[in-house]
Amino acid sequence: MGSSSAFIVATIFLTLMLHESNAQLNSTFYANTCPNVSSIVSNVIQQALQSDSRIGASLIRLHFHDCFVNGCDASILLDGTASFLSEKNAAPNANSTRGFDVVDNIKTALENSCPGIVSCADILAIAAEASVNLSGGPTWNVLLGRRDSLTANQAGANTSIPSPVEGLSNITSKFSAVGLNTNDLVALSGAHTFGRAQCRVFVGRLYNFNNTGNPDPTISSSYLVTLQQTCPQNGSGTVLANLDPSTPDSFDNNYFTNLQNNQGLLQSDQELFSTTGSATVSIVNSFSSSQIAFFQSFAQSMINMGNISPLTGSSGEIRSDCKKVNGS
Repeated sequence: MGSSSAFIVATIFLTLMLHESNAQLNSTFYANTCPNVSSIVSNVIQQALQSDSRIGASLIRLHFHDCFVNGCDASILLDGTASFLSEKNAAPNANSTRGFDVVDNIKTALENSCPGIVSCADILAIAAEASVNLSGGPTWNVLLGRRDSLTANQAGANTSIPSPVEGLSNITSKFSAVGLNTNDLVALSGAHTFGRAQCRVFVGRLYNFNNTGNPDPTISSSYLVTLQQTCPQNGSGTVLANLDPSTPDSFDNNYFTNLQNNQGLLQSDQELFSTTGSATVSIVNSFSSSQIAFFQSFAQSMINMGNISPLTGSSGEIRSDCKKVNGS
C-alpha cells in the first residue's frame, strides 16, 4: 500500500472512531451475530449487476433518499398502509426510485443466514458501500446498528429530498438541515458519476430554460446537441440519459471534470461549478484534479450521511420484510 493510500485509510479510520461515539453506530455491530453480512450483501449486488448495470447507482440513491427523511431508518422501503402513505409515492421517488427487489433479495439471503438480526436500514447502508466499491470506487467501514422505522413520512419526502431542478442555495439548505456541509454536498453529488436520469428531470434545460425561450447557457453546445437528440421536445419523458457521459458505469472523478466542461446533466449538478462565487467551485476543482481527494471525501461524507438520526437501542424494530412493519 502506498503512503497516500495508507494515509487515506488511516484518516478514514480515525474519523470513523470519532463518528462511532456520536451516533451509537459501530463498524463491528454484527461481528458476532452475522459475521458474513457484508459479503452476503455484496454477492447479491454482484449478481444483480450482471443484468442491470444501473443497480449500483439505484441502491445508493435509496440510501440517500432514505436518510434525508426522518433519518436513515428504511422508511423509504415501506409500502403504504391504512395509517400512513408510502414514501415510494412521494414526488422525488414515484416512477423513479428502483432496486426494491434487490433489497428484498438481500433481506431474504440475510434472513436465511442470520434471521432477525440485520435491519433494512443497515442493508441500505451496506448496499451503498458495496455498490460504490464494485463499480471501482472507494471502500469504507460502514457504521452499523440502525433499526427500522415503524412508519413512513411521505410529506417529509416531498419537502426534504433535494431536487435536481432547484437552485444551489435551496439544496445547500436541505443538506444543512440534516447536518451536512458544503463539502458533503459536493462529494455526495459525485455519486452522479454513475447511473441514469430520465429526460423529464432535465428537459427543462434543453429548450426553454426558466421561460427564457433558450436552453440553459451553462450546457456546452456539443453536449446540448447530444441531449436534444436523446430528449426531443415533446418526446418521452422516461427515456434515460447517462449522468456521466464519459464513464457511465464507473465510479470515478470524471463527474467533476464533466462539470468543468459544462457537461453536468442535471441543473443541480452544473450549478456546483457554474454558480459564480460559490464555495462549491473550488471543491469541484479539487475533486477533478485528484480522484484520491474525492474518494476520501466521499467515503467520509457517506459516513456522515449514514449518521443522520438513526434509530438505535430499543427504538424501532428489525423488520423481517423490508416492505412492511412486523405483524402488519
